[in-house]
Amino acid sequence: MQLLDGKKTSEDIKQEIKAEVDGMKARGEKVPHLAAVLVGNDGASLTYVGSKVRACEQVGFESTLIKMPSTTSETELLKKIEQLNQDDHIDGFIVQLPLPEQIDTQKVIMAIDPSKDVDGFHPENFGKMALDMSTFIPATPFGILELLERYGVETKGKHTVVIGRSHIVGRPMSILMGRKGFPGNSTVTLTHSYTKNIAQITTQADIIITALGVPNYLKAEMVKDDAVVIDVGITRVEDLTSEKGYRITGDVDFEHVSKKASHITPVPGGVGPMTIAMLLKNTLLAREQRRRL
Repeated sequence: MQLLDGKKTSEDIKQEIKAEVDGMKARGEKVPHLAAVLVGNDGASLTYVGSKVRACEQVGFESTLIKMPSTTSETELLKKIEQLNQDDHIDGFIVQLPLPEQIDTQKVIMAIDPSKDVDGFHPENFGKMALDMSTFIPATPFGILELLERYGVETKGKHTVVIGRSHIVGRPMSILMGRKGFPGNSTVTLTHSYTKNIAQITTQADIIITALGVPNYLKAEMVKDDAVVIDVGITRVEDLTSEKGYRITGDVDFEHVSKKASHITPVPGGVGPMTIAMLLKNTLLAREQRRRL
């Protein structure tokens, strides 16, 4: 069994990005600038945005964190997004999800300038991805592709089963794994909460990508020998023996599934760190595109 080490791979990617940024600085060019908008005080979002800001510092990007209260209206947020769209100093920005209930998430995503949408959520970017055109790929699917590529995991002609159909992970992964090229060229089955006999489907899979958010959902008996298992799930589970009072658990029963899998991502330290690294990569791409305008 080979561990797909997202922590190590993400550090490698960050070093590669840092080398590019150092070159920009040496040539007196403007370095990439990423902004993040955080509405409210959701604990997981605060932690995640903090990680993004630290990652920007690590690679030499400029970063701006815009905190807005949980009482922010949709109009106020849309006004802030328009300011960021118009700001030439900012190459890319994200609006951290989830948003408070008074704000329409879809309306917010639509308001972001597609050329600054480094999360890859805007319908224009999603459509380009679906049509195999050059665009921003959502950071988590982009990170999974990068892991498969860097570890040389063969995907051509393989049967990939994706569990979960979210717009952020499941659906884009199902499109990307079926595209021409590497990683891709696999036959994809997209499963979800209404799929019957899911274990029957997963036991036929060469590659399983699970993004369900249900701790330890994927058991060893649902996986065939030598399958590749990518665990996107990340759930806080109460653990009174831990200092924090909880532990982070994925969708996969790692202890037992890892004994059968040929490759597997751990949680934490698998897909999570890759998401942040690929957000930086998208920001670098946004900077390069803006420089060509």
